[in-house]
Amino acid sequence: MKISTKGRYALRTMLDLAMHDEGTLIPLKDISSRQEITIKYLEQVMNLLSKAGYVRSVRGAGGGYRLAKAPSAYTVGDILRTAEGSLAPIACLEDDINQCPRAAECLTLGFWKGLADVINDYVDGVTLEDLIQRAQENNFSI
Repeated sequence: MKISTKGRYALRTMLDLAMHDEGTLIPLKDISSRQEITIKYLEQVMNLLSKAGYVRSVRGAGGGYRLAKAPSAYTVGDILRTAEGSLAPIACLEDDINQCPRAAECLTLGFWKGLADVINDYVDGVTLEDLIQRAQENNFSI
């Protein structure tokens, strides 16, 4: 499994919104400047996040973006799945019911399920708030 640029940018954008929330809307150009993401690409990312209900937006002068909920309400897994789709390490684990005709005799399926569980448990166990706390503990700024 490899996280694409879109997934990485979605996570960085959500984190930027969380860390710069002062109760006002944040202009796209400010996020673009801080994150070094082109406005054109950032618009695509924001469209995904907006459709998922993760951000609220206002167009026009004085417009911008802000999180729809508190940073503690968003897991890294939710954000990555919004941008990437399934985080399954192999195709046959992408659906709830395994459609692979070899599933019953697959010697490696248990391994892949275990890996998928570890990935999902980890990304679903980390929130934006956790990432902010880690950044503050390590004196990082975003």
